[in-house]
Parts: sequence; structure tokens; C-alpha cells
Amino acid sequence: MGWLVLALMGAATFMYGLSVHATLLCLLVKPMPVLALLGWLHDAPPGEYRRWISLGLIFSLGGDVLLAWPGDLFVFGLGAFLLAHLAYLKAYLSDCRRPALVPLAAALFIGALLLGILVSNGLGPLLVPVIVYGLVISAMLWRALARLGTEVPKRSALLAAAGALGFVFSDSLIGINRFVAPFHAAPYLIIISYWLGQWGITASAFPQKPH
Repeated sequence: MGWLVLALMGAATFMYGLSVHATLLCLLVKPMPVLALLGWLHDAPPGEYRRWISLGLIFSLGGDVLLAWPGDLFVFGLGAFLLAHLAYLKAYLSDCRRPALVPLAAALFIGALLLGILVSNGLGPLLVPVIVYGLVISAMLWRALARLGTEVPKRSALLAAAGALGFVFSDSLIGINRFVAPFHAAPYLIIISYWLGQWGITASAFPQKPH
């Protein structure tokens, strides 16, 4: 319960900071929800899966700070989250390695669609970093979806898949808002879907509902 309170306090304060354009406040409190998830994760059964999810959350904390930092550190934030996705990818591979061609096709379609939209609007010097990031997050989504319908506990598989989709949705909104068509609600939708995605991924480390 304590971790939940910390996460909600951080999230509420960050949303307030967004509404009043308080850059420093946002920078200070943005990591709190993911820090709370990291603390909560230590209650999950130990093992390789939890270890890689923990590492992904740690890299995500770095990405949170870099993207909120005054000044344009977008590429560095992108790199931190790329490492987070590689950690999540490794976690999903730790308990499921089936080829899963249908999830692969779905992940490739989603990734290609988004990259096509972004590239058609011009990425300039960010073209290669964004393409590499798109390939990695598509691979992460593929492996999350691949765990569905296997011997992996159903709850874990569903939460990981939902979390991965939430993360992809959040990153898609970042790309659209930055490179295609900025819109007022973007910062709120981006952060809410990101937090929900991270919660799903973290909760997937609990094979049974935590008490």
C-alpha cells in the first residue's frame, strides 16, 4: 500500500506540474511512480524474470529524468529507454522462446506503420536513432505477445502484453506529438499510458495476484 501511495502522490504532483508548466517540479517528481514500482517489485518472487524487469525500470528512471531535463536531451532519453526495452525483451525471453509468428507479424505491422508515419514527416538527424529504437520496441512487443497462450502463467502473460502495448502507445504519441502534429493533450496522454504500461510490465513479475 505504501508503494501505491508514493506512486499516486508522484503522479498527481507531476500532473499538477504539467498544468502549471512547473519544469523543476516535474523533474523532481517524475521518477516517483517508477521508483515506487521498483520498490514494489522486490515483493515479487526472485529470479531471472524479476531481475531483468528491475533493470528495465532502472533504465526507465534514467529516461524519465533525461526527457524531463530542461534542454533537448531527447536522444539520450531515447537511448535510456532503448536499454529498458532490451531488458524487458530479455525478461520475456527468459521464460518463453517460441517463434510466435502471428505476434511477430502484429508487432512488425505496428512498428512499420508508426515508423512510416514518422519517416514521411522527416526525422532529419534522428532518422537512424528512431529507426533503431522502433525495431527494439517492436521486438519487445513481439516477445511480450509471444508469451500469451503458453505455459507462462496467464496473469503474467496478459499483464506483460498489456504493459508492452501501453508503452508502445505512449511512445507512439511522443513521436506523433514531436514529429507529426503537436497537440495539447499529448503530455497527459503520454505519461498516463506510460505509467500504466510500466505498471503492467512490473505486475507481470507476480505470477499470482499479490496480497
